[in-house]
Amino acid sequence: MITPWMFILNPFERWAPLLAEYKNIFDLWEAGGVRGIVVGRLVFAEADGTEIPTFAADASIYQSHGVTAPPERPRDCHKEACFTAMLDDAASRGGEIMIFDVRHDGGRLPVEQDPHSVVHTMAAAEDVLKAYPMAHGVILDGPAELPYELHPHRNREFLSVDAHRPRLATLGYDTDRIDRGVAHLRAAFQRLTPQRVRYLAPGGFMGAVQLFDMNEDVMYWLQARQEMSRRWMTATREGFDRMCGNLGRPAEMGAIPRTAALSGLTGQDYTHLGQCFDYVFPKHYFWHRGFDGLYGSIWRWVRQLGKWNPSLHEADCFAVVKLWFGLELPGVECLADMEMGFPDEFFAQTVRAETDRALAAVGNPNQVIAWVSSGRLPHAGDMMTARDLHRILTVSQEAGLQRFVFHATHLLGAAEWTVMSKLCGTPWQDEGDFVWPADTDRNVICFSGRTAAELIP
Repeated sequence: MITPWMFILNPFERWAPLLAEYKNIFDLWEAGGVRGIVVGRLVFAEADGTEIPTFAADASIYQSHGVTAPPERPRDCHKEACFTAMLDDAASRGGEIMIFDVRHDGGRLPVEQDPHSVVHTMAAAEDVLKAYPMAHGVILDGPAELPYELHPHRNREFLSVDAHRPRLATLGYDTDRIDRGVAHLRAAFQRLTPQRVRYLAPGGFMGAVQLFDMNEDVMYWLQARQEMSRRWMTATREGFDRMCGNLGRPAEMGAIPRTAALSGLTGQDYTHLGQCFDYVFPKHYFWHRGFDGLYGSIWRWVRQLGKWNPSLHEADCFAVVKLWFGLELPGVECLADMEMGFPDEFFAQTVRAETDRALAAVGNPNQVIAWVSSGRLPHAGDMMTARDLHRILTVSQEAGLQRFVFHATHLLGAAEWTVMSKLCGTPWQDEGDFVWPADTDRNVICFSGRTAAELIP
């Protein structure tokens, strides 16, 4: 039976009933099979929209790492006590507790001294784990992730170097040569023709070498991307081990990479992730639109290729994407097909393959925990249905996945919980006495029949 963890995302006010009635909610979750929680980022939301941390930073920790501590911020001691009591109750049940991400408002060393920001990250991790001794570890979101969008989506473009230029230079790479490689590959992407695509796209690696005109400068840049990410992972592992020595107790570290099909472009080598992190949480993000969803990313790639190369048909653009990523979307031959939802073949073939690849690369199923979401907040994607969630989980389980995190934010619905509890524990019976959240900021998960306003502590 596949085992769920629940992700409790900030701001915690959206989960106000959880802070007030966590025992009842944890009882329900436990009956439904939940055996762990992930909480973060560690902030409360003020009435004016500002955020304050859930605990006061220990300046001495940052000083010992040689960086400045986060600035002093206002505190809400009552909410802090409620939050700590909630975590203590979760710990008493024997489940895993992981902290999602660590605060990033402390000082950093210059890139020349700390090219991977390991010192800053480990100071923050030590601060969090000392503040919450019941937590088993921390999870880093998108570790070593490099841009993967062809279109400059969210200011992150694959064919761009500027954001990483100082680090590349510090690590000894020839940035002039990298600039030449990027310019050459960009030009190749913009001069595709139907004749060349239809001839070379079915040609595998050698077809890609010819279609994208991959010269030595291009290969140098692509290799530098991979090496830079692997060096980040290694340095982070070494830094975390030193941090655990300072902490005086063992702790675990997890990583949340993009799905395996995109990992070659993000630089997140799953095999190396498995060697450097205790847990690998592949993003089982498949929704359309928004950001980080597989359908949305592929849609943007196809659109951008079509804009650059008007003579290409959409089928040609999909063929280029298949060659570049090794990925084919069943039942999708044009962009309009992506508006029709997900066919069964998508789950049986694509989701299964992504799960298989992650498990094979890491090599230990106990380390692989899929990070599952259905697309809405905070990713702004098209909502996936409860049936889609059921297919993601059942296919992943068939592939050998043992655990998953459900990224619920504040939009866990009755249909989703029905699916999860039936698959993972005692099926929940909807008696109509719960207030489930609508797609508004005011509504939050509530298991008591009362409104959020009545339950905010």
